[in-house]
Amino acid sequence: MTLSRSLLALYVSIITIMAAATITEKYMGSDYVADAIYGSWWFAAMWALLAAAGVAYIVKRRVRRASVLLLHGSFVVILLGALLTHVSASQGTVRLRLGETTDTYVVSTKDGDIRHKLPFKLRLKSFDIHYHDGTKAAADYVTRLTVTDGDKTTEALVSMNNIFSYKSVRLYQMSYDPDMRGSVLSVNRDPWGIPVTYCGYALLFIAMIWMLIDPKGPYRRLLRSDIVRKGMMTFALLVATTFMAHGATTLPKETADKFGRLYVLYNNRVCPLQTLAIDFTKKLCGSASYGGYTAEQVLMGFVMWPDEWSREPLLRLKGGALRDRLQLPRHCTINTFFNDMMGGYIIGPYLNEYYNGHDDEFHRQVADVDARIQLVMDLRRGKLLKVFPYTVNGNTTWYAPTDIMPDSAVAPADRQYMQNVFSLIYQEALAGNMASVGNIVDKMLRYQHKNGGSSLPSGMQTRAERLYNAVPFATILFMLNLGMGFATLFAVLWLMTRPTRRTLRGSMLMKIAVAVMLLSFAALTLCVALRWLIRGTAPMANGYETMLLMAWIIMTASLLLCRRFAIVLTFGFIMSGFFLLVSHISQMDPQITHIMPVLQSPLLSIHVSVIMMAFALLSLTFICGITALLLRAMRGSRAEGLAAQLAALRALSQLFYYPAMAALAVGIFVGAVWANVSWGTYWSWDAKEVWALITFMVYAAAAHGTSLPMMRRPMPWHVFMVAAFATILMTYFGVNYFLGGMHSYA
Repeated sequence: MTLSRSLLALYVSIITIMAAATITEKYMGSDYVADAIYGSWWFAAMWALLAAAGVAYIVKRRVRRASVLLLHGSFVVILLGALLTHVSASQGTVRLRLGETTDTYVVSTKDGDIRHKLPFKLRLKSFDIHYHDGTKAAADYVTRLTVTDGDKTTEALVSMNNIFSYKSVRLYQMSYDPDMRGSVLSVNRDPWGIPVTYCGYALLFIAMIWMLIDPKGPYRRLLRSDIVRKGMMTFALLVATTFMAHGATTLPKETADKFGRLYVLYNNRVCPLQTLAIDFTKKLCGSASYGGYTAEQVLMGFVMWPDEWSREPLLRLKGGALRDRLQLPRHCTINTFFNDMMGGYIIGPYLNEYYNGHDDEFHRQVADVDARIQLVMDLRRGKLLKVFPYTVNGNTTWYAPTDIMPDSAVAPADRQYMQNVFSLIYQEALAGNMASVGNIVDKMLRYQHKNGGSSLPSGMQTRAERLYNAVPFATILFMLNLGMGFATLFAVLWLMTRPTRRTLRGSMLMKIAVAVMLLSFAALTLCVALRWLIRGTAPMANGYETMLLMAWIIMTASLLLCRRFAIVLTFGFIMSGFFLLVSHISQMDPQITHIMPVLQSPLLSIHVSVIMMAFALLSLTFICGITALLLRAMRGSRAEGLAAQLAALRALSQLFYYPAMAALAVGIFVGAVWANVSWGTYWSWDAKEVWALITFMVYAAAAHGTSLPMMRRPMPWHVFMVAAFATILMTYFGVNYFLGGMHSYA
């Protein structure tokens, strides 16, 4: 076997083993794969052999281009750093109690815990949890230490995203004792592996930038090619609900809207009650309204007239397994699930089976329905309505009317007001005195402003959230973008069948498409900006937000390139439309919450945004590939001009491919730096990390046209880009909804 074939076989084997390991991990556990695969001698040997074979192949081919040598050299340095970490690093934990001193840390092994000596002594001065104002959502965990090294004493602070480093020992905040008098720190000693690995990351970053700007490199040659300058045209794909209602007693729309303007502590943040109402209604009905009633009317209907609303068929059952087995309609009432003749709560026995390990489709649907019914029960018990703030010594606590309020915490007059005001509202509503109800709600809002302190969002944040709640951005934009995408697609295909084979460039449709794209882009930018303003951090903390970001990046790229390549506008509309469609799907819950302290890092923001940029660009190579396959199927392999069109599509695909690979590499390794700063390890073989690496390695094969001659031909290139897109789907959706792991959004 030749060196090139051996190298390819080894490369494919490593990718296959990593993919298999992530699936094995789901069933056998992380400890098993860490010991049997990732930490095994043979897996390390395969990487070492791959590096050695790669160097030998470069020497054999006498590669002299500096950017290529630097790029591959950076991978060797990164692998060397990983080897040094593997053989010389030590990781453990140190548990500190208030006022106690220690100079050891514990390393857990399969043979038991082993104590290691620290080169200094640690003494815990204090441990504190900082909360977001008025909530129990942690903003940071802070440990203050005294470090003693001989005669030298140093004061140290360790918190999330804030490491203390001394004598090559790094301390990270890990956990704490329930009594708040103890802190658990992660200890990492890696004096050689981290510097070498970081050096490799720096070389990789330089190499990737060099690859894009190198005048003799493939990307700059591509930009100068006549094929790209001529542009192209083509492509195709597919596309994507409704509902029912009745009539129940509730507050008038205007009065319910006043309730929506109150503040409530929900999801560990203070927000307009409107937000709770919308999430509540979506959870039950699958939409933000019911039978002509607004979300606020639905919520207040359950608060004021719970028995009547429990007879409304607004509970939408998503799955067929539950409906078929229990013979239920698609829309049920809350009362449907309570029947004394059938033992009370009719799904109770199945719920117990679910908690005892029955994890099939039917039992998951039972658990989903139970969660929604419990939400209604929590509202009926008043637990969701934490609308009464009370500030003592600068600390604000939000109470529901049914909460226990200690005499020492709340003044008697305030406690009486909190416990009785909803009864007063009910009496006035029952009598039809809606003006009086409105006045009471106005007084509640003034009470909140008086007692809410700094826990209340600013006026701008409140207006931003109400605007965000009022406009279903993702729903409107996915329909608009997909509609325009298919309209321009069919126009392109129609123009291609004309004898003159005209293009979109300069046509009225092109001008309309650009105008619509600008409007859509402005609306999506507003949506992202509103979420950023509401939470105060970059909106990229969950699946819904990353889908919005992907769509935004694709639309940005489309607007930047559409003057030169008209077909990009079609690609941009369709791909962004599909990402927006995914964000619209109900499984991705667009709730806005305070994010974990460890996620509040600028490195994480860079990591996610750059990775999303890479995925967005690679999705456009997928669209180019699909277009090429459809074009060949529609016109036949021998059609006149087909070869030129396939070559033009390949050139456009490569235009996206090279910056995407640079962004993917940079994004992965910025993520590794963030993980090292936050968790104490730059690579932990989490499923999403592994699949991101697999994605990079699979797509990287396409750049090796010299070693893989088929990649120089348009059709194999397009087929490969279509097939490779499966790794992105696995990285994003497969890990989130099948494999799970630390990075899962599901």
